[in-house]
Amino acid sequence: MKPRVSALALVLCLACGGAAATPASYQLDGTEVRDIHARALERDYQLLVALPESYRNANRSTNRNTTRRYPVLFVTDANYAFPLVRSIAQRLAKHAGMEEVIVVGLSYAKGDSAVHSRRRDYTPSTPRGSSYRSDMPGRAPAFGEAGAYGRFIADEVFPLVAAQYRADMGRKAFVGHSYGSLLGLELLLTRPATFEHYILGSPSLWFDRGVMFEREQAYARARRDLPASVYFGIGARETLAPGKRRSRLEEEADMVADLKEFDAALNGRRYRGLQTRLEVFPGEDHASVFPVLFTRGLRAWLDRAR
Repeated sequence: MKPRVSALALVLCLACGGAAATPASYQLDGTEVRDIHARALERDYQLLVALPESYRNANRSTNRNTTRRYPVLFVTDANYAFPLVRSIAQRLAKHAGMEEVIVVGLSYAKGDSAVHSRRRDYTPSTPRGSSYRSDMPGRAPAFGEAGAYGRFIADEVFPLVAAQYRADMGRKAFVGHSYGSLLGLELLLTRPATFEHYILGSPSLWFDRGVMFEREQAYARARRDLPASVYFGIGARETLAPGKRRSRLEEEADMVADLKEFDAALNGRRYRGLQTRLEVFPGEDHASVFPVLFTRGLRAWLDRAR
């Protein structure tokens, strides 16, 4: 026997032209998206904002505390990192008793690919002798605007967040990975007080033949203080491939050795006000390490603040 179709089902099918309805997109609870124009950069970005549960509950009830302010995490590479950081931070707050935080994801520039945007905005210089190709037809690869992008964060993103949210702007943390950590190091060595804490994962210290080592040496010649708290994390498998000789080139970089060398240089200076912690995670590589290093870096910050 042929299956029967009810009259109602037939009418609904004809009304929609016989095509299946497009499924709704999934949205993250308690999140907002804000457009922001970077005036000096002449580019447009978005801020992805995740608010803690108690913040949202207070907003819905006149009987709850609406004056409480929350620490803020500013997260690079928001397309990947924002939902991950939001979920980990909220889970730790709910199940591990950790302090709640506001999470602000920093998007790539509108109209740019992720590769183009992060190469330009997160790197401290134009790499010497580079042979990079652009992934955007008709546009040359761009590098070296981390300083300008950092000023955009401090001068334009911070005021917007302070005005729109109950954010404790005296307790700000930067979260970056890979190129995102280069941006964090650029801020650390030019405007260290921009953030109270830095969570820097797997920094690409090989970039531009180790330019960040040169930047740190220049900083040491000029200053004896470095008021910052820095957490470094990296996967143990981010090492040099067997049979290769270590250098400051990407394909010959030992990222674990580079990070240990950089951390040792910072601590060897005995900068006033600087606290660093470095952890290497067994079994993790560049692609897998971020969730665990973020979790540990967040604990290192908030546990100390108790």
